[in-house]
Amino acid sequence: MAGEGEPGSEKSFKLLGILDVQNIPCARESVLYGSLGSLVAGLGHFLATSRVRRSFHFGMGGFVLTTLGCWVYCRYNHAKLRIQQRIIQEGMRNKILYESSDFDPESKQNKSQGSHS
Repeated sequence: MAGEGEPGSEKSFKLLGILDVQNIPCARESVLYGSLGSLVAGLGHFLATSRVRRSFHFGMGGFVLTTLGCWVYCRYNHAKLRIQQRIIQEGMRNKILYESSDFDPESKQNKSQGSHS
């Protein structure tokens, strides 16, 4: 069959047809933790009360809350990491650009320290 051995030809998994779990950062972990939160909340409520329908509602609430909580936490950390990477890249770019020039802050600092000694 054509396309089976080619890289990048994998079919992505979409949850409910909208959420591409494979390509969206944090989606996979959020859904997995959400399903675990659903199981814990629903089963815990069922064991405590023996009410099936209400336990299902608690399970769905646990899924939504856990998924959203993990999603927000992961996306926040992901955005923070991207900002840190951008700052480091700009610093490296400036270091390469200003190295051995009159605008290099390190060379000015070294010259001023050498003249005071």
